[in-house]
Amino acid sequence: FQQELASGSLAPDAIMEGDVRRMDQIAPAIEGCNAVICATGASAAIADPLGPFQVDYTGTCNLVAAAKNAAAKSPGGVDHFVLVSSIGVDDVLFPLNLFWGVLFWKKRAEEYLQRSGLRYTIVRPGGLKDKADQVGAVRMGGPDTYGLPPRKAPGIVLRSQVADCIVRALAEPSAWNKTIEVVTEKGAAFKPLPELFEGV
Repeated sequence: FQQELASGSLAPDAIMEGDVRRMDQIAPAIEGCNAVICATGASAAIADPLGPFQVDYTGTCNLVAAAKNAAAKSPGGVDHFVLVSSIGVDDVLFPLNLFWGVLFWKKRAEEYLQRSGLRYTIVRPGGLKDKADQVGAVRMGGPDTYGLPPRKAPGIVLRSQVADCIVRALAEPSAWNKTIEVVTEKGAAFKPLPELFEGV
């Protein structure tokens, strides 16, 4: 990582390893980019009580700050930040908060991004799955649509469907400066993503 940076040999699609908790490693990775997609998350290890604070909050805030600095340095700098968060961040009683308040810290990171002045899209997926036979057609809602009652059930979604939403959000104005919750519904009719973004 450091050697490639020093030599200037990084290709446009290079993979760089770094630590989001360290600003000195983030800034070089963002240099020359016009968008940032943040899909980081602390491990669910019980032995790491500071993980959600350090990764889901501090690490995300570091990425946002670096993106904002890059945008200020150059007209061609970062102009869009997509943050993958989670359904349930609006509800302190949501079970995932048992992992050292992980959703609490994700929500604080969302707020930091929203105050940053960067164009953003926050994507909050339901439970992540890998097998297509487990899910249906994508459905979206605004903040706090899905979760514990009286909200709609949090549901599930393929990782690949979330990835589609993230990439399309970069190019669809109807997804800009929005918080979008994403699940799937078995038996539901397919709807194109721009139409779903528009409905949020």
